[in-house]
Amino acid sequence: MKHTSSLRLSRRAMLAGLGAMAALPTYASTAPLNIVATTGMIADMARTIGGDLVSVKGLMGAGVDPHAYRQTRSDIVAMTRADAVLWHGLYLEAQMEDFLADLGRKRPVHAIAETLDPTRLVAHEDYDGRFDPHVWMDPDLWVQCVPAVVDALSDLRPDARGTFEANAEVFVSEAEALSIYARDLLLSVPTERRVLLTAHDAFGYFGTAYEFEVLGIQGISTESEAGLNRIGELVDLLVARDLPAVFVETSVSDRNIRALVEGAAAQGHEVRIGGSLFSDAMGPDGTYEGTWLGMIDHNVTTIARALGANAPAGGRLGKLRAAA
Repeated sequence: MKHTSSLRLSRRAMLAGLGAMAALPTYASTAPLNIVATTGMIADMARTIGGDLVSVKGLMGAGVDPHAYRQTRSDIVAMTRADAVLWHGLYLEAQMEDFLADLGRKRPVHAIAETLDPTRLVAHEDYDGRFDPHVWMDPDLWVQCVPAVVDALSDLRPDARGTFEANAEVFVSEAEALSIYARDLLLSVPTERRVLLTAHDAFGYFGTAYEFEVLGIQGISTESEAGLNRIGELVDLLVARDLPAVFVETSVSDRNIRALVEGAAAQGHEVRIGGSLFSDAMGPDGTYEGTWLGMIDHNVTTIARALGANAPAGGRLGKLRAAA
């Protein structure tokens, strides 16, 4: 992750450079735009930027794995009736790509993460020409998707572009504040303990941003299988490096992580589950963790506390409430 000064510099440049995409029919109605988003993270961004001018339906709720998700009959109805569909891209919604490509010939469909500079992306380990899609794990990268959402909404309501841009600036400001909190807290974890071991490789961008070594039992996609050799190698690593904690994910089975804990115990090394992290899906609707800010705050605080940092109770939000 670039230092937070780059976020400050990029915010104005990013918002100033928001350009209109291909012309689409505009909507004179004052009724909220009907937007469908595939993932919770995109839905949250669209709601924040759109405010009262949008009604956003997220297809994938808490605990849903987007790598394996297939559109349901009700999803198809919702997407074909939407004013616009926002999806992630970068092969995250692998099972939905053909449907979305076909829909894009009839309706406004936007793959927001595919607007990112490819030089900022990490190559996918399993598929040539594809990239690690988990860009929301790094606030600096995630805010670079904001212009695509602003443009998508403004194409439908050009008269409201100023409102969308103002809301976007608030979103970027909050991401900047979260970035400062995360960097300060995570860099207080002892260097030798900055190892994040989870069920699959969803935290690569997180690791680059906050100087963590990231290890996943499965690859970037949860569709890959974890073999006994892989689990055995990671058990040996846990024991050799005296690591204290591993982490489960809310959208992935904890079976392999528990196998690591048991394997380490068999070698006389106690490893605990440091907590449950939000990787490919946010928390339940209506909760703080059910927002992008909340999921990252939760992850940062949980990881830091489990690995020896003095993390505030309730994360950054709890810290702000205590100071109020």
